[in-house]
Amino acid sequence: MEQPASAPTEETNTARDVQSPPSGDIAQLRKVTLSSLLGTTIEYYDFLLYSTMAALVFGDLFFPSSNSAVSTIAAFGTLAAGYVARPLGGLVFGHFGDRLGRKSMLVITMVMMGIASFAIGILPTYEQIGMLAPVLLVTLRVVQGVAVGGEWGGAALMVAEHSDDRRRGLWTGLMQLGSPIGFLLSTSAVMLATLLPDASFESWGWRLPFIASAALLAIGLYVRMSVVESPVFEQAAAKAEVAAEAKPPVLQLLRRPRPLVLACAVGIGPFAMTALITSHIIAYTTSVGYSSSTVMRVLVLMSVVSIVTIPGFSALSDRVGRRAVSLTGAAVAVLYAFPLYMMINTGSIALLTVALLFGQVVQSAMYAPLAPMLSEMFGTDVRYTGVSFGYQFASLIGAGFTPMIAASLLVASDGSSLPLSLILVGTACVTILAAWIASETRGKNLAATRTEQN
Repeated sequence: MEQPASAPTEETNTARDVQSPPSGDIAQLRKVTLSSLLGTTIEYYDFLLYSTMAALVFGDLFFPSSNSAVSTIAAFGTLAAGYVARPLGGLVFGHFGDRLGRKSMLVITMVMMGIASFAIGILPTYEQIGMLAPVLLVTLRVVQGVAVGGEWGGAALMVAEHSDDRRRGLWTGLMQLGSPIGFLLSTSAVMLATLLPDASFESWGWRLPFIASAALLAIGLYVRMSVVESPVFEQAAAKAEVAAEAKPPVLQLLRRPRPLVLACAVGIGPFAMTALITSHIIAYTTSVGYSSSTVMRVLVLMSVVSIVTIPGFSALSDRVGRRAVSLTGAAVAVLYAFPLYMMINTGSIALLTVALLFGQVVQSAMYAPLAPMLSEMFGTDVRYTGVSFGYQFASLIGAGFTPMIAASLLVASDGSSLPLSLILVGTACVTILAAWIASETRGKNLAATRTEQN
């Protein structure tokens, strides 16, 4: 039987005899990358669409209260429910993805997300069915979270395990464009919906972006069904002797949890910053005098910036290392935490735009190396579980509760932005510590890599 991936070595003595998957089939690599890009785009379109609607209308429609701040906090609470469910999705789909293959799990996650999002679009409100409305909304949000929890890790691995060792950052960087493109599409869809009269938007216009996700689902499934399974997984499956006593991947990881802890910790900073400058920023900026339409336009520009910076920083990590890029981004985030809100608080649209666009550049530097870095930290037979679990726990800790906590701290501090800056400083320091401790993984052979333990 193949040695468990939790063995305390990074590569076997015969690593030089084990080759990465052939890189000659560029056409298949491009198709896999496109499939993963479309999949993550659809998943994040649906998932982030909810975040925007939580800030705009869900508080009034599903959690009515005489205090608008309380309604907003309650709506952000359901946002957190989706993040809580993401590690569960990472655990479930990671387990079966490590045992049965990456491709089949990715088809299931895409279908789950599409059905949940469409259902939100036709969901009755509190006024129509009472308490059942928020219960159903939270349930569908949990389904979204489970789907996203299984999607990102599998999509990242399909690209990472098809690509060659030297350009893994470049190709996974293209896959990670699904997040900003999904955000761009969701924000644009909301902007179009908000062009409707306020009464129309609040009664039925908000539903259109959710219902439209059905078309994206059809396109994504068509492409995803045409790709082949990861060659690294197939090689490992062909060599492995499937034994009944084999421990589940999550137990192998928990026996020596160091790489899992580091994978989680390194992602906390970028996720917290994402939550502050996207999900929460709408509620914050409108409370200090900006119009929601102005903020939405800036968010669209931020998506455009990240479409350039994410693949750029990810490709840069192929040259200078994953740790160097992540550490630099986190260090700048610490220095920028207070100037960010100082510029926003001026009331100047120009300074608001500059502040958020540069904030997006900083966030991208922390986020971009995650896909190649996490893929290189785990062995093949636990990689889906390790990458998904680490990434989704980072999203839960860094972003899941941040909007709700930030909204609560704003109320407690009488609107002061100081707690928001401190959140950014603290979470970026966690990323700095994790990246500093972790070993450099750039260029590792995924077919030979063992889970990092030293």
